[in-house]
Amino acid sequence: MSKPWAVILAAGEGTRMKSAIPKVLHRICGQPMIRYVTEAVAPLVEEQLVVIGHGGELVQSELGDAVSYAWQKQQLGTGHALMQSLSLLPARGETLVLCGDTPLLRTATLQELIRQKRESDAVILTAEPPETEGYGRIVRNSKGEVLRIVEEKEADPAEKKIGEVNTGCYIFSNELLHQYLPLLDNNNAKGEYYLTDLIMLLVDRGYKVTACRLEDYREAQGVNDRLQLSFAAGIVRKRINEKLMKEGVTIIDPESTYIDLGVEIGADTTIYPQTVIEGKSKLGSGCVVGPAAHLMDALLEDNVVCRASVLWECSVASGAQIGPFAYLRPGTKIGPGVKIGDFVEIKNSYIGDNSKVPHLAYVGDATVGPGVNLGAGTIVVNYDGRKKHRTIIEEGAFVGCNSNLIAPLTVGRGSFIAAGSTVTRDVPPEALLLARTPEEIKKGVAPYLLGNKSKKEKEKKKEKGV
Repeated sequence: MSKPWAVILAAGEGTRMKSAIPKVLHRICGQPMIRYVTEAVAPLVEEQLVVIGHGGELVQSELGDAVSYAWQKQQLGTGHALMQSLSLLPARGETLVLCGDTPLLRTATLQELIRQKRESDAVILTAEPPETEGYGRIVRNSKGEVLRIVEEKEADPAEKKIGEVNTGCYIFSNELLHQYLPLLDNNNAKGEYYLTDLIMLLVDRGYKVTACRLEDYREAQGVNDRLQLSFAAGIVRKRINEKLMKEGVTIIDPESTYIDLGVEIGADTTIYPQTVIEGKSKLGSGCVVGPAAHLMDALLEDNVVCRASVLWECSVASGAQIGPFAYLRPGTKIGPGVKIGDFVEIKNSYIGDNSKVPHLAYVGDATVGPGVNLGAGTIVVNYDGRKKHRTIIEEGAFVGCNSNLIAPLTVGRGSFIAAGSTVTRDVPPEALLLARTPEEIKKGVAPYLLGNKSKKEKEKKKEKGV
């Protein structure tokens, strides 16, 4: 038996989001919500067809060639949206109809929907949420058979009391879609073509329509505003954290730990509270991250310690220690056993094995060899106001506190730069560079510099009785 197709309705403007971004592109744990739908259904279907309208070009840009597209130029209801896909659907087979704003749907649920279709001509995915306002109600006869779906605006008081609601997800036989979908009309309060009317149309003609009821109503909950977006994100985040913990990751406080979908973390790594791990980040085994760390597209090998620091598009080799309060910027590569301490910023630089940048330093556009020590307050001056220049610090060099290295520059192997030096030329291997202004003491000058001289003169005059 061939796999069904999937049509994902994603043409709506989503006015309640109050955003220039199409609703289905709002992100949850690093992914646009429509990607959760396409990825959930992908293993089950032959092809996915996304119906786009408002902001359709942006949706195409996000999903690319992985799916096909149909345009709904005017948003005239869900039935009208599905009509736009009819010419692209096979004459035979089955089609899942899903909503692009239901990111919590699971593959197993859709698989069950497909299984139940074998026993009927169409299946509706239903739920029983605690609050039914805004949902279409499932109307059944005395035998429990589905008769129709009634939209809330069309429902009478008795129908509004029905607890079972339509989630907007269905599976139909393609033959029935081609035959009956064009028969829908817009004679209703909103003047739209309701896909829900197709159910009554099929039942009236003797076709069997059944309902597949969700155990957890939240799974099919749509996202229409920022509050619902936050609610969905909380559920996805919980799923991500629970999966990682089952795989051997310790998350001290899952409620305050934010990890994007797709992040990889090895066993025996510990994540402390208030940590955010985003994008394509990948962490090895035995790491300690946080509290209050923020990793974006960062690669950490095994046994890395990273506390209260920001790592962005960088890599950190095994056994390195980062932070607290360090900032690793794009292009940075930290070697094994390196120590990057507090208030250190590294940009587009390589720090070699077992080197130390313990505190209060800036290293930009530099290659630092193994076993190098950069003292507190070391600044690699990489920018001349027009261009960036590179600095090379070779193996075993020692740079004293409060030194400025003016790029382009090479500091030779095993050399020693005295504290307080400003270096403007290459330093030979094993050389001592001392570049300080000679000390000079001028007695009695400080009061003038501090603005206290006039005060002292007044005091002297007062003592003399002048």
